[in-house]
Amino acid sequence: MGLSNYTSLFSDPIFWRILANNGILLLSIPIAIMIPLGAAFLLQRHVTGWKFFQSAFYLPTVISWVVIGMVAVQVFAGHGVLNRFLSLFGLHQNMLAHPVPALIVIIIAFIWSLFGSNMVIFIGGMATMAPELYEAARIDGANELKTFWHITVPLLRRFIQFNFILTLITAFTGLFSLIFVMTGGGPGFGTTTLEFFIYQQAFDSGAFGEAATLGVVLFVLMFAVTLFQVPLLLREDD
Repeated sequence: MGLSNYTSLFSDPIFWRILANNGILLLSIPIAIMIPLGAAFLLQRHVTGWKFFQSAFYLPTVISWVVIGMVAVQVFAGHGVLNRFLSLFGLHQNMLAHPVPALIVIIIAFIWSLFGSNMVIFIGGMATMAPELYEAARIDGANELKTFWHITVPLLRRFIQFNFILTLITAFTGLFSLIFVMTGGGPGFGTTTLEFFIYQQAFDSGAFGEAATLGVVLFVLMFAVTLFQVPLLLREDD
């Protein structure tokens, strides 16, 4: 036991496949932050129907992961809404039946589920900004894109870091219900994450020693990411 568990784990290609899935989820985090950031900027500018869209975008936040997973299955599965639409054009694709499309669907559901909470945090951050900054930018001839990139984004640095940490923690430790309902970790290990693999090893296979080893690996990864974030969070604003 002991170190032999780690030796066996690190020589297992399945482990590296699952770690790659977590890496792909990690790459999706900037998308999960930038889309709500852009939506928050538009809503803060009070575009037409902004009150309705603000409520609609926040809706996934108050829905459980299980419900979100069930809705995603009804959209992307072979019998789902998307395939019924595609069948009108002679196309059909059960995205949950193939590893790469299934992982993409998990990422879409993951981003959608966090969209509302990330957006509300950004709206709260924008509410603290002085309107005079935007007025001065307009006088200087800055368009909306330049205003967003050179004023809004730098002033929201703390809020972006906060959302990044929350989204990262969710990606590594909060997707169990979503994966369980949508794919069960399959097809194969195509959508299995470290968190879900711990469950499979412990309760499906009864390999509690291997599950504990995986738990330590997951803890070390999260601790390393936390250490990376600490200097950024403690850095003084320019």
